[in-house]
Amino acid sequence: MAMLSSYQERRRQEAVKPPTPNEEYCRASVRAAAEIGRVADAVVAAMAAAGYPDRDRFAVRLALEEAVANAVKHGHQGDPAKRVRVGYRVRADRVLVEVEDQGAGFDPRRVPDPRDPANLDKPCGRGLLLMRSYTTWLRFNARGNRVTLCRARSG
Repeated sequence: MAMLSSYQERRRQEAVKPPTPNEEYCRASVRAAAEIGRVADAVVAAMAAAGYPDRDRFAVRLALEEAVANAVKHGHQGDPAKRVRVGYRVRADRVLVEVEDQGAGFDPRRVPDPRDPANLDKPCGRGLLLMRSYTTWLRFNARGNRVTLCRARSG
C-alpha cells in the first residue's frame, strides 16, 4: 500500500465529515471500491449522532455500498481517473443519499429481476434488489447515472 503524504492524508480526512448542526448536506467522492468504507462510515456516524437505530444504519450502509460499487464497476468500468460523487443529508425523520457517477448511465427498468427463475444463475441485478429492499424509496435521474436513496427512520 502506498504511503500518503501529510497533505494527501489531511485531504483524505477532510473529504468526508459528519454533518454539524449548521451543516446539513455533506459531500464526498471516491475513485475506487476500496474507498467506499470511509464514506459509509461517515454517513453511519452522522446517523448514530442523530439517534438512528442500528437497523437503519445497517440498511443505509448496505444500500450506499451497493450504489457506490455499481457506480465504480458499471458506471466507470473501474477507471480510477473518474470520481463517484456522494452527497448525504441526515434529518430527524429520514436520510437521503445521492450517488452520481460520470458514466453514460443506464435504464434500471431493463435490469432483469434476479429473483426470476430464468435469472437465478445470472450475476446481475442483485445490487439493485438490495438497494430497493433496504431503502424506503430510491429514484434514478433520467440519464441513469445518479441514484437518490431514502431511508425513513424506523419507529
